[in-house]
Amino acid sequence: MTWLRLVRAEIRKLTTTKLPLGFLAVLVLIAGIDAAVVMFGTDMDGSKAFIATAADQQSLMAFAFNAMLGTGLFGAIAVAREYGHNTVVPTYLTCPRRMRAGLAQLTAVLLGGALLGLIGQGFIIAGVALALPSTEYGFLVTAGGVTQILAATTFAGAIGAVLGAGLGAVIRNLGGAVTAVVLALFMIPPLVVQLFSDAASWIPPTLGAVISGVSTDVNTWAALTALLTWGVLPAAAGLLLVQRRDVV
Repeated sequence: MTWLRLVRAEIRKLTTTKLPLGFLAVLVLIAGIDAAVVMFGTDMDGSKAFIATAADQQSLMAFAFNAMLGTGLFGAIAVAREYGHNTVVPTYLTCPRRMRAGLAQLTAVLLGGALLGLIGQGFIIAGVALALPSTEYGFLVTAGGVTQILAATTFAGAIGAVLGAGLGAVIRNLGGAVTAVVLALFMIPPLVVQLFSDAASWIPPTLGAVISGVSTDVNTWAALTALLTWGVLPAAAGLLLVQRRDVV
């Protein structure tokens, strides 16, 4: 079986389950919450200064880190459940070269994560844009700003999915893989920052803000490289262990 056929088979696995639909429903809910915040939320003084400028609106809509966390869960579930249900066995029987099969699975999950990130960011932009006419402010973010947050969230979504898939391949238990994603992206980074303040510029929330154009803590290219590293290391560990361990 060719590698492209393997990728198509992995994509079919993802699209013939309810997993993507569940994540899409969550994205719609988040977009609705953002719209409600615009319509009904106020600052402490009762004003809506949090949407008064283009920078404020871009910051409100930036979704890169949240997308990375969400698609990290998506990737972990997509991979770990294959070991739980033993559906990974037919894959390795069809393609005994586990590296090729693993790369095909990572590619499919990466594409799914990127698409979920793009769709989620689009929903949020649309929700905010539709809610702004109920306020005294219009949509102030430029086309360039919109393009940047769309690209940033798509990239972060892809990286999060690869990270989650790598952890899923390492742990191979659904609950353990999901817990590992939450720990790696949500709980451990703030603790590390408490111990090493210089690390604050290199954790996913900061890096997501940088590539979205709402922070300048580090150079954009450095942020992209750092985020890529966050995803590549777990993925590489997963591929290595897939080759060395028994399938079940």
